[in-house]
Amino acid sequence: MTMKRSKWGALAAVGVLVMAFGWLIYGGLDSNVVYFLTPKELAAKGVEGMDKPVRLGGQVKPGSVVWDEKALDLRFTVTDGTSEIAVHSKGAPPQMFKDGQGVVIEGRYGKDSVFKSTSLMVKHSNEYKAPEKGERPSEMYKSLMKSSGS
Repeated sequence: MTMKRSKWGALAAVGVLVMAFGWLIYGGLDSNVVYFLTPKELAAKGVEGMDKPVRLGGQVKPGSVVWDEKALDLRFTVTDGTSEIAVHSKGAPPQMFKDGQGVVIEGRYGKDSVFKSTSLMVKHSNEYKAPEKGERPSEMYKSLMKSSGS
């Protein structure tokens, strides 16, 4: 009799675990997923894409950056080459942020057609160039600053 009881107990425990995983996959997880979209994909969603957590990826449109240093207020346009989305971000931008730079922005697309950023990340090349023999890192830093327009 004890063996039957422990067998049913084990089956009940497995059943509870399967139901818990099912709830996480179909119910609880879906509301916590943040999708990655391009400006074209977000614009295509229309009203359905508004006021939901999204990661928006693209490039900063050259000439669109408006930075208020005193208010820490950043406004720019992100594009994927076909569509554009206006972005508003509070706080200082990353150091490598500039016109034409690849960015990933987390936030929500508002009914006013402005993407409100909660996090701004700069995408950069994954290429690494080792210093030449005898070259000092400080010299490499100067060349980076010249190429970024600073």
